[in-house]
Amino acid sequence: MVAQAPSGKKPLPDMMTSIRIDKSGQVEIVDQLLLPHSVVWIPISTPEEAFEAIKSMKIRGAPAIASLAALSLKSSLSRSSLTNTFSSTQQVVDWVKEQCDYLQSSRPTAVNLSEAMNRIRAYLQNVSEGKEEIIEKVKEICQDVHEEDLERNMQMGKLGADWLFAKRGKGNKNKLKVVTVCNTGSLATSGYGTAIGVITALYEHDQLDTAYYAQTTPYHQGSRLTSLELTTLEIPACMICDTMLGSLFQHEDIDGVIVGADRVVKNGDTANKIGTYQAAVLAQRHNIPFMVVAPVTTIDLSLKTGADIHIEQRPSIEATQVRGLNTETGKLSVVRITPEGVGEGDKPWQRVYNPSFDVTPAELISCVVTEKGVAERKEGEKAIDVASIC
Repeated sequence: MVAQAPSGKKPLPDMMTSIRIDKSGQVEIVDQLLLPHSVVWIPISTPEEAFEAIKSMKIRGAPAIASLAALSLKSSLSRSSLTNTFSSTQQVVDWVKEQCDYLQSSRPTAVNLSEAMNRIRAYLQNVSEGKEEIIEKVKEICQDVHEEDLERNMQMGKLGADWLFAKRGKGNKNKLKVVTVCNTGSLATSGYGTAIGVITALYEHDQLDTAYYAQTTPYHQGSRLTSLELTTLEIPACMICDTMLGSLFQHEDIDGVIVGADRVVKNGDTANKIGTYQAAVLAQRHNIPFMVVAPVTTIDLSLKTGADIHIEQRPSIEATQVRGLNTETGKLSVVRITPEGVGEGDKPWQRVYNPSFDVTPAELISCVVTEKGVAERKEGEKAIDVASIC
């Protein structure tokens, strides 16, 4: 896929993607656990397969997992071996609702997933059509969930880049240095990306000096996927460990921190990949704008503050082992980085604290960007009016 840059100046290179659909309608995802050293596509045909892929983080990124969940539901409803078993409209409705509940439970923090499932549930509330019409309509909604993402990502990229450059690109400063956390590009969305979309838009306008991307937990693939994406786009970038952010902010003139989100609640508090909160604290200490970029589907006005966000604890193994390329054998290897027994029992010395996300309070966030606009936090206030950009 070639996407036209929002600036209209030049097309982007062929974009990577985490999801593809072949001519027969088969949905496939790239196993992100094996990236960047090995590209393996695996078929996803059922909600059960989608659930496992989301839970094990073979696919990641809030928009991407919403797309996969919806497409797996569509794939199941496209099989006559299943649909022929429905003897009534109510059976169809009950089955689809059950699958929506099941798929949503695979990643409760990611509100994009619940939003996608809720779109389907809303349609099923008062249906009067026959079972064939209901099946086709649900399939249509599922396809829309996937296809709408690319266009809104490109709009967010332009809005975010324009806001940040207007904020920092003054005087003789015509190129910015920015920092991002986790992966928010084509592999985490249906294309172009959210936070990385802003970075890409800056690059297209020749307004980017360097993009620094922070490595968080040892097992987490975010920085490696970001490295792969930025390399593919030939964007000047530099990897750092999250423990080095303070030093970076002290010694480099950083113009902005740009992150994505798994959930933004009513007051602007934001859940994102672990490590985001500390980046926000350090950014405020150094007077660096901190920007959250996420589609409207990530905004959850039903929750008042970040204290209401459910945070998942990931398996201990993700903090005790790392996967990488063995340079001697040329094969992927898994290596333990902790003493034997850590993460494998309930004794005090064996325990591992491994949350998937942390919550950044709105008072540390400069603005939230969606495809509908930019909501700035006003001077002295502790909340952001995200409802204005929904």
